[in-house]
Amino acid sequence: MATRLKIAVIERDRERALMIVDGLREAGDYEISIVGDETGLARRLGALNPDLVLVDLENPNRDMLEELRLASSPTERPVAMFVDRTDDVLTKAAIEAGVSAYVVDGLRKERSKPVLDAAIARFHMFAKIRMELEATKTALEERKVIDRAKGILMKAKGLSEEEAYGLMRKTAMDQGRKVADVAAAMVSTADLLR
Repeated sequence: MATRLKIAVIERDRERALMIVDGLREAGDYEISIVGDETGLARRLGALNPDLVLVDLENPNRDMLEELRLASSPTERPVAMFVDRTDDVLTKAAIEAGVSAYVVDGLRKERSKPVLDAAIARFHMFAKIRMELEATKTALEERKVIDRAKGILMKAKGLSEEEAYGLMRKTAMDQGRKVADVAAAMVSTADLLR
């Protein structure tokens, strides 16, 4: 059985919060929590651990966006923000705070589900990009270490580049390790011997 999506609704006005909850309940079966005060937002969201944060504000300010950034970094969970009015500075600050969907002209019941779906999709898209970027950075760092280790072997044993790599690969296979790990150990050892 699939677990219900946990949504934290950040809304100061109780009547408006209840309207949002009604709209969300019509759109799906969610576990909804209302946060009526942004004070200590990071701690409160940490305790609630929602899958998604929905923020409804008439007019966001920098303090609220900073609290939101601390409470829900872009890597933790999707955030959908509905505002009645905005400006370029606040829009940029909201994006930098990790908001996945920033909707001007407030929240209407019929828009809640499509916007939440878009926020979740955008969050997952950026999460995938972040993972790919980290994998690429790791591969690049491993490549640098392998190249350095090949240079050490080439100089110490008079091997060609292909022979040096072949020796590292054979050593890695014999030891059940990755070539990058063997290369890192070799570079560390060479650094100690200098």
